[in-house]
Amino acid sequence: MIAAPEIPADFPFAQDTDTQFSSDTDFSEDPDGRSSNPVKGKGGKKGKKPAGDKSKGAKGTGRINGHHQENGMENMMLFEVVKLGRSAMQSVVDDWIESYKHDRDVALLDLINFFIQCSGCKGVVSGEMFRNMQNSEIIRRMTEEFDEDSGDYPLTIAGPLWKKFKSSFCEFISVLVRQCQYSIIYDEYMMDTVISLLTGLSDSQVRAFRHTSTLAAMKLMTALVNVALNLSINMDNTQRQYEAERNKMVAKRANDRLELLLQKRKELQENQDEIENMMNAIFKGVFVHRYRDSIAEIRAICIEEIGVWMKLYSDAFLNDSYLKYVGWTMHDKQGEVRLKCLTALQGLYYNRELNARLELFTSRFKDRIVSMTLDKEYDVAVQAIKLLTLVLNSTDEVLTPEDCESVYHLVYSAHRPVAVAAGEFLYKKLFSQREPEEEGAPKRRGRQSPNANLIKTTVFFFLESELHEHAAYLVDSLWDCGPELLKDWDCMISLLLDDPLPGEEALTDRQETALIEIMLCTVRQAAECHPPVGRGTGKRVMTAKEKKTQLDDRTRMTELFAVALPPLLAKYAVDAEKVTNLLQLPQFFDLEIYTTGRLEKHLEALLRQIKEIVEKHTDTEVLETCSKTYHALCNEEFTIFNRVDIARSQLLDELVDKFNRLLEDFLQEGEDTDEDDAYQVLSTLKRITAFHNAHDLSGWDLFTSNFKLLNTGIENGDMPEQIVIHSLQCTHYVILWQLAKLSEGSSRKEDMVTLRKQMRAFCMMCQRYLTNVNTAVKEQAFTILCDLLLIFSHQMVAGGREHLEPLVYSPEDSLQSELLSFILNHVFIDQDDDTNSTDGQQDDEAVKIEALHKRRNLLAGYCKLIIYCVVEMKTGADIFKQYMRYYNDYGDIIKETMSKTRQIDKIQCAKTLILSLQQLFNEMLSELGHGFDRSSSAFCGIKELARRFSLTFGLDQVKTRDAIAMLHKDGIEFSFKDPSPQGEGGPPLNLAFLDILSEFSSKLMRQDKRTVHMYLERFMTFQMALQREDCWLPLISYRNSLQAGGDDDTMSVMSGYSSRGSSVRSKKTKAPAASTGTSAAKRKLPEEESSSSEVWQQGIQTPVMLSSPHHTSTAMRDPKRVRDDSYMGVYALPHDQPQPHQHPQQHHQQTPQHHQTPMDYNSQVTWMLAQRQQEEARQQQERAMNYAKLRTNLQHAIRRGTGLMEEDEEPIVEDVMMSSEGRMDDLNEGMDFDTMDIDLPPSKNRRERSELKPDYFDPASIMDESVLGVSMF
Repeated sequence: MIAAPEIPADFPFAQDTDTQFSSDTDFSEDPDGRSSNPVKGKGGKKGKKPAGDKSKGAKGTGRINGHHQENGMENMMLFEVVKLGRSAMQSVVDDWIESYKHDRDVALLDLINFFIQCSGCKGVVSGEMFRNMQNSEIIRRMTEEFDEDSGDYPLTIAGPLWKKFKSSFCEFISVLVRQCQYSIIYDEYMMDTVISLLTGLSDSQVRAFRHTSTLAAMKLMTALVNVALNLSINMDNTQRQYEAERNKMVAKRANDRLELLLQKRKELQENQDEIENMMNAIFKGVFVHRYRDSIAEIRAICIEEIGVWMKLYSDAFLNDSYLKYVGWTMHDKQGEVRLKCLTALQGLYYNRELNARLELFTSRFKDRIVSMTLDKEYDVAVQAIKLLTLVLNSTDEVLTPEDCESVYHLVYSAHRPVAVAAGEFLYKKLFSQREPEEEGAPKRRGRQSPNANLIKTTVFFFLESELHEHAAYLVDSLWDCGPELLKDWDCMISLLLDDPLPGEEALTDRQETALIEIMLCTVRQAAECHPPVGRGTGKRVMTAKEKKTQLDDRTRMTELFAVALPPLLAKYAVDAEKVTNLLQLPQFFDLEIYTTGRLEKHLEALLRQIKEIVEKHTDTEVLETCSKTYHALCNEEFTIFNRVDIARSQLLDELVDKFNRLLEDFLQEGEDTDEDDAYQVLSTLKRITAFHNAHDLSGWDLFTSNFKLLNTGIENGDMPEQIVIHSLQCTHYVILWQLAKLSEGSSRKEDMVTLRKQMRAFCMMCQRYLTNVNTAVKEQAFTILCDLLLIFSHQMVAGGREHLEPLVYSPEDSLQSELLSFILNHVFIDQDDDTNSTDGQQDDEAVKIEALHKRRNLLAGYCKLIIYCVVEMKTGADIFKQYMRYYNDYGDIIKETMSKTRQIDKIQCAKTLILSLQQLFNEMLSELGHGFDRSSSAFCGIKELARRFSLTFGLDQVKTRDAIAMLHKDGIEFSFKDPSPQGEGGPPLNLAFLDILSEFSSKLMRQDKRTVHMYLERFMTFQMALQREDCWLPLISYRNSLQAGGDDDTMSVMSGYSSRGSSVRSKKTKAPAASTGTSAAKRKLPEEESSSSEVWQQGIQTPVMLSSPHHTSTAMRDPKRVRDDSYMGVYALPHDQPQPHQHPQQHHQQTPQHHQTPMDYNSQVTWMLAQRQQEEARQQQERAMNYAKLRTNLQHAIRRGTGLMEEDEEPIVEDVMMSSEGRMDDLNEGMDFDTMDIDLPPSKNRRERSELKPDYFDPASIMDESVLGVSMF
């Protein structure tokens, strides 16, 4: 079939219309002799009307136009019918066939436009285009008319209208081929045209054409495969009939029948060749190119359909020439395509008759299939495991033990579908072979049951997997495929209690332990009917059948274990692990069975065994399990309650009396305590504490005795560690049970007072134990303190419990400090420093993991106090600053704490974050000194932490606006808080902190950056703005970060709108009114758009030293606004300069009296650089004189300005100095080869700005050689 010639991509459309199939040229009957005229009896059908008396070959213009108009209507009908999917598809196809027989060009044009419209194209192929244009030209024209406004097309559009379009579209193609399979598809016209069109469309650059045509071509191929399969079957039948007739005797042989059969076989062979040519054309023209298309959906269609071909017509397609495409595509990047490969192969491996043809493929691609069981897409992994299960069913020799083991361990997967599939594989491999049972023989039970060996195999597998804590996962994985095996509790009990049969090997102690654990997990699964923790997919509503099965299982397990549990406990009474698992069984019993089944004597035996176990064991887990079992049996709803309650009370009476007696003797011994007496006290205290966890022991006064014990331990300091730990725990339970009683609202006032006193006394006792030398004691005291502070916080009165308000307890500052110190000293430590890992177990990974888990619990307990506002939020700074260093261990806890605190109070959370950064900065200063390198790892670590903090604020700047503003405010105040250690003129001690603070600048809104910049300049002096040494770079970079993204019309890159003189202004260019309006607008901007005026007004006053000089810049300040006296600065200029108390109008009146001489810009720069070099050597008087001279000269220059100035009635002193500062900034930026920004009035936009002379942007154009020779730094 593959050897057949390939059909070209563009079939020429036949112009000769004289040769056409008429109704009488159709096969009168199919190969089996049935009538096969597809149009017989269809004359009365509704649908398209025939072309009437239109001549088939007519080519008149009017007729062509008529065809085109009719085609549009017909095509719309065909597309709409398929889209709605309401009509029977066969009738639609029959109507089209009827139309094709009357005028095949018109019908075929309808079909072509149907495919075009199904692709989402608005264009229509006309009759003229159909006759005179090649396919490639038609497709090019349709591509030009394609609507590209939306990327959606019928196959991808969502919504109920298009929900069934794909299935209807595929059904139409399938029915079309099926109805045409006896005549029309062999006319060498219809199929050639359709295949040529689909081949061309599948090679289009337009995804809609490519996707739709590929789907159509693949479904067309599938339909042709069905036709070829039918032809093959008919040929075989015809050949058999011919052979049977020929083998007859000559007298009985019918020669005419032989000739008829030969003719029929010849016709079938010719049809088979035709179909194979069509399939060959589709395969080579479409599949070979599209199975590796860039779109995953198209690749998936190809693989899905080739799987169907190989399954339907295996004789032709199930060979390595086609299988290789599936094998290659299993490496596809998209899980959807890999999934189709596996499902296609499953259909092949399911049929065992095809296995022989798959041997080479299996050997070649087996490893890939095995590796896909670990696919990142769970659906793919599930199907890969199912495919391996089918391979296992077909032959047991293909998969090696290593292959099987890679699937076995997946029964412990957290994803349940993967685990269930792996469980089915395991069950097929290990448990499918059962011992045959003889017919009529009695059913064997117990050790002789057929399941006995299978249960042993399960135990062996569980032990070999070495995952002894995951028996529940193993049981859940096997639950769906082997419920009869897992619910054979009778056999399990027999394996544990009965003696082994002759020649049978008994279970070892380790195997018995594993069997008991598996037995407990099966009981739990049957009683609860949901997967274990971590594998559930949410609560699922059980069906009536599942509920009935659950009830039956609980009844049966209760009847079995009520009788078998006492002897099991008696046999394994000394084994703590076995007893712990066995004692959990009564928690799943139907306790009513004890009464209805008359099993009271077995209940008495169970209670006796539990009491003996309590008296024998001191293991905490065993004792707590006994306590839970008593709690489960003491259910007032059942009649056995009184019997169990009496037994429990007798046991507790004995324990408490024994404890009080032993404690009294123990305390009297003082420092000469005997180890045996201490052990007796400890063991009894363990039992009481375990029972107090689940039972109310308020009737026994345990607080007094335990408090006395704890107080003695504080005074003497030599109390055994475990005694103190369990005494603290027991006292904690006493308080919680009393609180539970009071919460019911029916308590007395005396009880409230008593609980309040006991709780506060116990908290003080725990606080004293925080300083104990023993780490375990301190951890227990810390944990209990965190629980009590949280329980008795202000939130305990919520929910209608206002009567508990007297019990509310807030920790004092000393207690908060001790709790925080404990966290810092015992949680944020290196793994090797953990003192808990003793006895040479430091290298034991299990011990390290357990220690880490304990530290995480301690940290989580303290973080809950922060989240619920029990301790001050600022204490979280010591936690947050450890975020980066201990990210792997505690990153999730710290991040969640930050998130919760931000939800409570955004501003306070921001202050806490900046405080943590300040603490780290101070620690770095104390370690490295004030002259540290900003490229050091310590400083870079703080910057990275700040960046991480910044990311936690998210993208919504409006929600975090106030918090970010407060963060910058605190950061600025901290940066300028301490003076320079180098004396006057040096940078402040914490100035480098601005470099850290700049990490948060991107979170500021645009208008807030101006407000923060204004606040920053309250702390800056004129000299600071001129500095360009490395030590001042944090200030420069922080100012740049505040100005980045700001308004370019009001801010320059370096100095921004930091002064009113940053752009040169003239009093002659604008009227005073205009100036007033501009000034008012500028004054209004920060008031309306500031991040939070309350943040800046209610905040802490800036550090008070000397009042800031009048010429200190203030961002976006109103030109006529008088500076508030509350503006404070760190550094002050000489006293002979104007001070804030001087009114601006006084300066304005004095300004015109000075002699004014023009000064060009180069002169200004030269003077400023010279003054910069002599700055520290000049005297105050010389500085003042030069300042006054510069002011006079610049005023003169301003009045001779070029019109880029704006009106200002205020003294120009500040403007001159700040303009000089801005130009100094620009010069330095120019030397760094950065583009300079020249401040312009707000009226100048970017387009006008581009018209400035380019020389203004060239530093060399405004500096002569003498200036360039001066060192800038």
